[in-house]
Amino acid sequence: MEAASPASLAADRAARTAYGRLLALLASRSRDIAAAEDALARALVAALHHWPVSGVPANPEAWLFTAARRNLGAARARADTATAGEAVLIQLAEERAEAPDPAFDDERLKLLFVCTHPAIAVSTQAPLMLQTVLGLDAARIAAAFLVTPAAMGQALVRAKARIRTLRIPFNVPEPEARPARLAAIRAAIYAAYGAGWEALTAADVRLAGLAGEALFLARLLAAEVPDDPESAGLLALILFCEARGPARRGPDGAFVPLSRQDPRLWSAPAIAEAEARLRAAAAHRAPGRFQLEAAIQSLHNHHRMTGQPLAAPLLALYDQLLAVAPSVGASIARAAALAQAGHPAPALAALDALATRCTSHQPWWAARARALNAAGRPDEARAAATRAAGLSTDPAVRAFLLSDALFAA
Repeated sequence: MEAASPASLAADRAARTAYGRLLALLASRSRDIAAAEDALARALVAALHHWPVSGVPANPEAWLFTAARRNLGAARARADTATAGEAVLIQLAEERAEAPDPAFDDERLKLLFVCTHPAIAVSTQAPLMLQTVLGLDAARIAAAFLVTPAAMGQALVRAKARIRTLRIPFNVPEPEARPARLAAIRAAIYAAYGAGWEALTAADVRLAGLAGEALFLARLLAAEVPDDPESAGLLALILFCEARGPARRGPDGAFVPLSRQDPRLWSAPAIAEAEARLRAAAAHRAPGRFQLEAAIQSLHNHHRMTGQPLAAPLLALYDQLLAVAPSVGASIARAAALAQAGHPAPALAALDALATRCTSHQPWWAARARALNAAGRPDEARAAATRAAGLSTDPAVRAFLLSDALFAA
């Protein structure tokens, strides 16, 4: 296979690292997300055509931004009628007068709020953010939301058309209008982080760097709304997960569960920042989903580092989480904590209550396998572990689920 040229590599790198930022800059000016996407896509194609001949520019992102903005202006000029020509020329002149350096104010937070405008269907808000701001394609988003790619694509097209037609403003709302839209923003950022966390080998270039992008957006959100404890909790949660990243795989690529990770491989600065963010959030005395999930991760870390038995406070945190934000995932995690604490019977009862909703859910089968093993039912435990492995797409996780290590973790 022929190696990629430096120009191709530079264009690919710019697309991966700056796509969301460039798209937000373009869309904030045109208020037309679909047109901005088309303009940026054509700029990337032009880069692949010109850079091998003229050389990679000193600032690839600025080159792409300038080219995309010209594409956007040309498309507008073609679409407008002759009577609107003067207004179009004035707007294009104003844009040309701007510095073409995309290092000025980041517009992604504004785009996040646009995607959560009340005029956009709630079911489409998170997918729209994942595509426009974080770069996931419609097929990947459709898989995450359990719909067909065609249905997801149509929903996203309709949402972008609505933003254009209603000329929804690209701005950060006043404080009193933020809470209802912040929850959707946080959920989308965390969903993007989860998708990036799965791409450990970066084999899918669409997901490469996504975890870092989500972490950046979590920081951006926490800085923009410093008095919002849930945004601080989201940042703390992501930092806890990021801190343990280096220990999640062994030297041979084998999956290493949290209970067997070497804390010396964790990032001490990331953990320290996460703890500080969590303490600052707790000072507001308004616990929410992300603060509680971050507190659970903090407790897991503390147990792993000290060996101190923390089953009771861990179960208490899961109870609070289920009261504030009930979910299948939290219910399964609580059941796993029960089994780990030496209570397999209530753990299995809790898992059985979820059975009709989880027959194709890998974490449910994995938790069930461990609970069955703790209950002294090894044959059933092995069958459940095999089912869990069959539902995993990660070879390393699959190997772990099929090994005795699952029951020793």
